[in-house]
Amino acid sequence: MKTLPSASTYARWLALARMLTGVAWIAHALPKFLESESFMPPKGSIVSLVTQGAQHGSHVYQPFLANVVLPNIALFAELVRLGEMLTGIVLVFGLFTRFGGLVGMFLTLNYMAAKGPLVTSGQLATPDFAMFLLSAINLVLPTGRAFGIDALLGRSRRGVEHVRAEFVPEPPLITPPPTDPNSPANP
Repeated sequence: MKTLPSASTYARWLALARMLTGVAWIAHALPKFLESESFMPPKGSIVSLVTQGAQHGSHVYQPFLANVVLPNIALFAELVRLGEMLTGIVLVFGLFTRFGGLVGMFLTLNYMAAKGPLVTSGQLATPDFAMFLLSAINLVLPTGRAFGIDALLGRSRRGVEHVRAEFVPEPPLITPPPTDPNSPANP
C-alpha cells in the first residue's frame, strides 16, 4: 500500500508555487518602474487602460473608473505599480503571504472588472484570472510555512497548543435480554 507524501513535501511544493507567483508579480511590475514614462500618466498606457475600462468595463465598475480613478490617475498608477511590486516581494520572501495573496486577488479583480464583465468564458481564460487563482492559493493555503519568513515567525510562537485526535475506548453496549411478560420474575 502506498503512503501519501509527508506534510513537509506538500509545504515545499506550496512554497515553490508561492515563489513563482511572486516572481510573476515582480515581472509584471518591473517594467512599470524601469520604463515609467510608458506606463505613468499623462502619456502612459495606464491612461488608455482606464479610459477603455470606463467605457467598456463592467457596468458596476465603470462609474468608479470614470469618477474616481481618471481624475486621480497619477495616484492610482502609483498604487498599481507599488501594489504589484510589493505583492511580488511579499510572496517571494514568504512574509505575510496570506495578505500578499489577498492583495494579488484584489488587483486582478480590478483588472478584470476594467476589461468587462467578470464572469464570462473569455475572462476565465485570461492571464488575469490565472494570477487571481495563484494569488488565491496564497490566501487560502499556508504557502509561507516552508522557505519563507512566515515559517520563522511561526516557529517563534511558543505556547500555541496543537490539537491532537485521541481514541477513547468505550465498553461495548450490552443490551439486556428481552423480558418475557409471563415470567415469574415479572409481577
